[in-house]
Amino acid sequence: MAKFETYRDAFPNARLTRKDNGVLEVALHTDGGKLVFNGHTHEQFVELFHQIGEDRDNRAVILTGTGDAFMDMINPEGFDFFTPQGYDKILREGRKVLSNILDIEVPMITALNGPVLLHSEYALLTDIILATPDTVFQDKPHFEFGIVPGDGMHLLWPHVIGSVRGRYFLLTRQVLDAQTAKDWGVVNEIVPADRLLARAHEIADGIAALPPLTGRYTRIALTQQLRRLIDEGTAFGLALEGISAADVARRMAAQG
Repeated sequence: MAKFETYRDAFPNARLTRKDNGVLEVALHTDGGKLVFNGHTHEQFVELFHQIGEDRDNRAVILTGTGDAFMDMINPEGFDFFTPQGYDKILREGRKVLSNILDIEVPMITALNGPVLLHSEYALLTDIILATPDTVFQDKPHFEFGIVPGDGMHLLWPHVIGSVRGRYFLLTRQVLDAQTAKDWGVVNEIVPADRLLARAHEIADGIAALPPLTGRYTRIALTQQLRRLIDEGTAFGLALEGISAADVARRMAAQG
């Protein structure tokens, strides 16, 4: 079992605070500002979610971002998509980060403080999603890099918004505004930005007031279908993503 004191300050891209009632707030950031996702955060978040899941004193978890976006910037630093050993690391981390989110056995709330242009699958694995009016969803980087969106996006978006809509969303790089996302069942509430975290804490406090096993086992019960979906499809999707990355590498080498 993990203890909060041992991991609270262990992650340079996550600011962790926990109230006496066990509500843990996790704010993703880079140097105190908007998160820039890269290969180092990809690796770091595997252990971040593992430690949170191993801490039995957590009663509810709020996941949010910093600044004007939840996640809208990616940097290739720290990624090696183009060698077998490098992609093996990406594949392992890509599988583990999703399973580790699902292994957080207390209810989770995502408070989306702005655009989500990558890794929206993190939010889709939580139980309640709040957004601001400025929140938009898109899968931006996969096709920009020329690779398959096989890291869980291919599973969760068709699952959440329907097969036809989900495939269209990914294939066209569709931008979903907050109201459309709410209408389609991606978002539960649209909250003014200055009320977003307060509303998230209001919901989390109500969950934390439940008997500990009630909150914990409800999360487990509600995520069984998601566990099966992720277990069955993530490795395959990431393998296809890796093949497409190898093809991109070959084409880049041929061009120069």
